[in-house]
Amino acid sequence: MLRQVICGALMMGLLAAGAVSLTAPSETIQVIMKTSKGDLTIELYPDKAPATVANFLKHVDDKFYDGTIFHRVIPDFMIQGGAYTANFQKKEPPFPFVKNESLNGLKNEKYTLAAARMGEPHTHQNQFFINNTDNSGLDFPSTDDGGFGYCVFGKVIEGTAVIDAISALRTMMRRGMQDVPRETVTILSVRRK
Repeated sequence: MLRQVICGALMMGLLAAGAVSLTAPSETIQVIMKTSKGDLTIELYPDKAPATVANFLKHVDDKFYDGTIFHRVIPDFMIQGGAYTANFQKKEPPFPFVKNESLNGLKNEKYTLAAARMGEPHTHQNQFFINNTDNSGLDFPSTDDGGFGYCVFGKVIEGTAVIDAISALRTMMRRGMQDVPRETVTILSVRRK
């Protein structure tokens, strides 16, 4: 009995000091993205990219992505979405920039979901892309040179044929933007599974 009390007290002291955690490791989270070309099931990795996943889910829960399109399609590279409506009106993101979490061990492999950003490394907000091939050149290059890659935070685990179909679409210039698919592909909704 005394041993249990001592062990319990020791455990409480360690918890208070932040030395151990009794919580289970973060589990994956799934979302269903319904598009005009078919549905995708996407697995998110909050244990690897907590801030990026939390940001994505805030946009999901806010229904921000509903009615946006895949506005950029580059075969053998990626498809990008999360910013424009079908009439090419840009939706202003309601949440601030997210710190780049590209140094998380996840690679920009085929069908992975990654955080789009501007030239500066910590400028991800709402746009995302899905790799339609292995893109090792987008991974975190080096901590020595201050370089930053593109943070992978999920993967399409069902509906990869939809990604292949979108990736094969012919593209055009529209409103000064290149690689816009000639066929509009709308994200109808994104919801937690």
